Amino acid sequence: MNKPLLIISCCVLTACASTGGNPQDPLEPMNRAVFSFNDKADQYVLKPVAEGYRFITPQPVRTAVGNVFDNLRDVYSLANHAIQLEGKKSATDLLRVSINSTFGLFGLIDLATPMGLPSYKATLGDTFAHYGWKQSSYLVLPLLGPSTIRDGTGMGLSFGYSSGSWVFQENRDAAAATIAYGVVSREKLLGLDETFDQAALDRYSYMRDAYLQYRNARTGFTPPASQSNPDDDNIDDLVPDDASAPVAEQPASAPQASAPGL
Repeated sequence: MNKPLLIISCCVLTACASTGGNPQDPLEPMNRAVFSFNDKADQYVLKPVAEGYRFITPQPVRTAVGNVFDNLRDVYSLANHAIQLEGKKSATDLLRVSINSTFGLFGLIDLATPMGLPSYKATLGDTFAHYGWKQSSYLVLPLLGPSTIRDGTGMGLSFGYSSGSWVFQENRDAAAATIAYGVVSREKLLGLDETFDQAALDRYSYMRDAYLQYRNARTGFTPPASQSNPDDDNIDDLVPDDASAPVAEQPASAPQASAPGL
């Protein structure tokens, strides 16, 4: 499991059950309605498709397909790190893409990570945060799951780039790539929803608080309500340092961890 999923899992397992409002969730009534829709869509469509994909596809093939999409996302991260003027991370992204696209057979094999080149995933939402838009309200997107207004805006402006659909000239091929990316992403989350079901009194609140904790830590934003609570866990301490880096902009959906994407 990659680092964002580990972080969110740890957040969910260590967060206090909360049925009250969250100051970062002024759109809670609407978000809960979308969350409920996503839950049903996942139960009857997305999860069964992901389970079918896992059942018929051998693990080495699933790993290779995931590596291809991960390599395409490194290209997207390279663009965002360049905009952020992050020289070291941009250079690392460039090396990862170069090595995995050539010696790694167009990304089928991830050779860069074992070579000591970490994956610094970045999205347009991260770029917005880098230049000052750190505080943003929680937003649940239809089918895509947890996000924020900032990250959702970035996702809309860069739609298709993180999944690599921009490499296809035909719209149907791009759509197929986006759907495939969603299935691959959802397959990686199989089993995590059971963890939420067992741990959460209010699944919506648990997912919201875990996601916001992860995104706030990543973007460097400290909510006012958290500044006076010295007992808050540092989520970075809950995840091994050598865990692989994440995702932020995930097209996969409910129940809802699309990782993290934007």
